[in-house]
Amino acid sequence: MPALVTLSGRLVRLEPLSPAAIDDLVAAASEDRSTYAFTRVPNGRDEMASYVEAALAEQAGGRTMPFAIRWLHTDRLIGATRLMNLEYWQGPMPWPPGTLGAVGDIPSVADIGYTWLGASAQGTGANRESKFLLLSHAFETWNVHRITLKADVRNAKSRAAIEALGAHFDGVRRAESRGADDTVRDTAFYSILNSEWPAVRERLARRLGLVEAA
Repeated sequence: MPALVTLSGRLVRLEPLSPAAIDDLVAAASEDRSTYAFTRVPNGRDEMASYVEAALAEQAGGRTMPFAIRWLHTDRLIGATRLMNLEYWQGPMPWPPGTLGAVGDIPSVADIGYTWLGASAQGTGANRESKFLLLSHAFETWNVHRITLKADVRNAKSRAAIEALGAHFDGVRRAESRGADDTVRDTAFYSILNSEWPAVRERLARRLGLVEAA
């Protein structure tokens, strides 16, 4: 599986998810759950423990890299995110088709998902910088071909945040999954290609105040 990393910015630090984070994540997820209408966020310690356990099992299989998000100003955990659905295109194709097969050290494509923040951290820039750190690692360390981002088609706030990154809207997959509200969810798909990353990076860096506008 890919080597575990800690990704640090000016506002947040993304730390490898571990059982030690459970209680702090429970506190963050309990602040105001009305903000999670379209996002499935663990509720209570038992659900959070199962969430962390499942994420670490997928990590052990080389299929995801989950992080806890730490807000540096207060040194507390405020949410979680992950690089997920990692695919490895180098090496022999798995046989028969559809089997997971062996995984490698460097993913070829990935999704960014399972992102949630405590209510007090929403709108603070934590989400934007977290995405910047994940995208930078995926494109500049792994050199992935594509990053995919998805949102419930009804989640205007999340879709606006993805579009603000500069991601390309690929379309809507109807009846794609079970929604957080237990309805059948249509999902909006977005992507950023390796060739698009320099422009996206510059745009994000300006929005984060990492470079001065011309």
